[in-house]
Amino acid sequence: MKKIFVSMVLILAFCGVALAQGAYSIKEKTPAVQAALENRKARFPQLKALKAEGVLGENNRGYVEALGGGADAKSLAAAENTDRKFIYQTIVEQNNLDAGALSTVEGVFAGVQRDKASSGEKIQDAGGNWVTK
Repeated sequence: MKKIFVSMVLILAFCGVALAQGAYSIKEKTPAVQAALENRKARFPQLKALKAEGVLGENNRGYVEALGGGADAKSLAAAENTDRKFIYQTIVEQNNLDAGALSTVEGVFAGVQRDKASSGEKIQDAGGNWVTK
């Protein structure tokens, strides 16, 4: 089961829609799903810049965390996290996964984000420690 989640989240991270070679997918790309994906794409350059400055980092739960930078950084992180959570929940709901699946999807996506982080960016390891990649 974990292998399926790893596959589906990897593909989601790279293309935003297809999961696990068709085993799971965002079955209905609703306007809300499309909006969440477009929002993430639009804010990516700003997120990347703040990660490079060490103001934002990828936590071990699949979300962006403000590590400084004030209200603007917190607001950007909150917006990104709202869209991420919506996408994660959509995967769980549309694929009729069990109640514990959301935390699994979040955790696997956290690993993907850690792996994709650029050198010099802050990431949180599984033990909760913040490190610079």
